[in-house]
Amino acid sequence: MICVAAPALAVSAQHGQLTGNGLEGFYRAGRRVLSRCTLTIGGREPVPLLGRMLGAGRARFVAAARTSADDGPDPAVTVERTREAEGVERIVLRSTADRALRIPLELSLGTDLGELAALANGHRGAELPAAVQGSGLAWTAGDVRAVATALPAPDTALAAGGILRWELELPPGGSRSIVLTVTLDRPAGRVARPPRPVVPLPGPRPDTAAFPWHRPEAQGDDVRVTALLGTSVDDLQSLLIRDPDHPADVHLAAGVPWRCLLAPAESLRAARLLLPLGTALAAATLRTLARGQSPGPGPDSGRLPGSLRQSGPHAPPSCTGVETTLLFPVVLAEARRWGLPDAEVEALLPTAERCLDWLRSASVDGYVPDPRPTGPYRCETQAQAHRAAYLGAALLDAAGRPGAARWRDWAAELRGRFRTDFWQDDARGGRPLAMRRRDGTVSTRWTSSAAELLDTGLDEGGDHAPGLLDKVQTEQLARLLGDPSMDSGWGLRSLGAAEPGHQPFGHRSGAVRVQETATAVAALAAAGYEREAVSLLRGLLDAAERFEYRLPEMFAAEQRSAGGVPIPHPAAARPAAVAAAGAVHLLLSLAGVRPDAPGGTVSVRPMRSAPLGAVQFTGLRVAAEPFSVRVSRLGVGVVEEAGEGLQLGV
Repeated sequence: MICVAAPALAVSAQHGQLTGNGLEGFYRAGRRVLSRCTLTIGGREPVPLLGRMLGAGRARFVAAARTSADDGPDPAVTVERTREAEGVERIVLRSTADRALRIPLELSLGTDLGELAALANGHRGAELPAAVQGSGLAWTAGDVRAVATALPAPDTALAAGGILRWELELPPGGSRSIVLTVTLDRPAGRVARPPRPVVPLPGPRPDTAAFPWHRPEAQGDDVRVTALLGTSVDDLQSLLIRDPDHPADVHLAAGVPWRCLLAPAESLRAARLLLPLGTALAAATLRTLARGQSPGPGPDSGRLPGSLRQSGPHAPPSCTGVETTLLFPVVLAEARRWGLPDAEVEALLPTAERCLDWLRSASVDGYVPDPRPTGPYRCETQAQAHRAAYLGAALLDAAGRPGAARWRDWAAELRGRFRTDFWQDDARGGRPLAMRRRDGTVSTRWTSSAAELLDTGLDEGGDHAPGLLDKVQTEQLARLLGDPSMDSGWGLRSLGAAEPGHQPFGHRSGAVRVQETATAVAALAAAGYEREAVSLLRGLLDAAERFEYRLPEMFAAEQRSAGGVPIPHPAAARPAAVAAAGAVHLLLSLAGVRPDAPGGTVSVRPMRSAPLGAVQFTGLRVAAEPFSVRVSRLGVGVVEEAGEGLQLGV
């Protein structure tokens, strides 16, 4: 159970005691502030009864304490612990006894002040010696100090063993509470300031005062739509962090517990998926990334930051910087379609132009290697490059900048080459190649990355831009994505079940990756292949229900069977920005909102089969104005709220 308010989090087992095992504990900016917090009453641990999440940032645990007041099987004293990611734990003892009770309560605390990255790799240090400080305890390692403060102050504090002890008087039918606060201190000037969490500002509407979107809501025949959207938005809000040097800009941390900071590709991809909620997050993320763009001259001039990422056992690592650089002009172009003001577009356009300049310089024989300069030509990278060139041309045209025609020609030439060089015919109708290597050899492995070919981006009038495949190839790709070898029943496999080396837990060789499944569903639906889209949508929604609507970044792609459940992946972030944003994208694909704010139009093209019955979305934003849409059980879309001046279409 992970509570998160990035960059703070609390990892707990369902029983509620923090034992120090595994990753249990309170964390701040990647450091474990408190690893052990075990509670005993009269020398015995209470019997755990309940452990559940109260939201993205809080968890509640209930236990029964055995005392001398028990008469038969009914406990007279219960213990409720509410744990918050920011480092606060409230402990409440309640008595139903008809006489006053004297309850000895003890907290045993400890920490190793371990780095999360090291703990994730199994490197756990010994607990540090504690020192009594004020109404609590403190631990020090180098220039870092953790402090646990209790209110009310304990009757006894013992540094040896890290013990805080109270003798509590509970009146008949009464209660007593203890609040424990854990903090991380660093001497000023010794380290860089950590990212700041985004918290609501005071006021009548805290959900819109601090967060870069107005909270969307969903209602419909299938109650899971409401639950999944609400949980996903809660998780996204908990992952928001501010750059301490530019506090006006917020972005999403990639996910917890492993990546509580900015991961450029994941953060930007999530911001793109969330454009229907408003353009503020995308604009802030673009500004944050623009500040890190590589200056010229040199081979990396114009490239955005990003590290290498494992691509599984059958492909070399890819570069997240390549993906981010190719995504930057796409997100800016689409944010403009959703209503990003011209002044903000204009301010970010030079960065987008430098991304396009990098694309031109990085191309070899008309294709983009990943990583540059000796990496293979990956199918998905060419789809990203084509999308960047085509939508980048629209940006240049809108701003009256030169070069738009050249980029449209470049994209058209890439389409012509790709349809021959990256397609392999076979008896089943053919398939796209996964990659072409520099030595001329090819990989025909069937992966979920091919879904990127269908995600072509928003064009003028809210239409989808042309893609790399022709009509026949697109239809074949849709059929392949819906095949049982790819559709596990819970979502899209990252590698086909019939491919050599497939394994259900392989993070790039089989596991279901939520964001890729959501992208495939939306793209298939937009291209008119609803049967395949609906199967994947229902499977992922069923999986979300099993995960209590907090979808992990990925999970095992075991074939669905009667009575089966999806199995978590041990290395998956949960919550994860791309998974939560993917869930929002998945649900909104039911309505098919297609905006063109500069052109003053917006249309809705819902799934005609209405696979989840009637559904209504409110709290969306088009051209910075409220937008609401309803889809009937007959698959008819109706715009119920839109800004003045927008021409509505279907």
